[in-house]
Amino acid sequence: LAKGTKLEIPVIMGGFYGLRRSEVVGLRWSAIDFENNIFYINHTVTTPQIDGVTKIVAKDRAKTKSSLRALPLGKDVKEILLCKRQQQEEYRKKFKSSYNKKWLDYVMVDELGDLITPDYITGAFKTFLAKHELREIRFHDLRHTCASLLLNKGKHEGITLKDIQVWLGHSDFSTTANTYSHLDAT
Repeated sequence: LAKGTKLEIPVIMGGFYGLRRSEVVGLRWSAIDFENNIFYINHTVTTPQIDGVTKIVAKDRAKTKSSLRALPLGKDVKEILLCKRQQQEEYRKKFKSSYNKKWLDYVMVDELGDLITPDYITGAFKTFLAKHELREIRFHDLRHTCASLLLNKGKHEGITLKDIQVWLGHSDFSTTANTYSHLDAT
């Protein structure tokens, strides 16, 4: 349902890779190695309120040191990202000086090159679910979907809770175990 919308990449990256909103928005083209089919979570974008004004804060950091990680780039996701990059290039040429060049290295930009913020993802995701009469969940809950998929796959391929800890970027195994051990038991 999200295919072709501004939520396509966030939903894929949240549901299949367990990325947080700040990690999705912080994903940069320079962190994607298309030749070796791997991408790096090494940058985040947040939107804190400072003196009553929302600011965009982009940093080469993640929530914790263990949140800095490398993940495999699946074939289907690779194709979607390559199409997105091509589309961005077309928009940049079409809109010329109107195109915002500040965010050129970022995946999550709109037609005019403006950054799609974590707050946009939260609101648009809620609206998207309601529009399609889907059960309301938080965007962050897609991390749980990812963990469930990994645990289910693990039953056949030996993926453990420890592997999921690394995949999701949890700094402490107890976070992963306390949150997902009930899934491991099923």
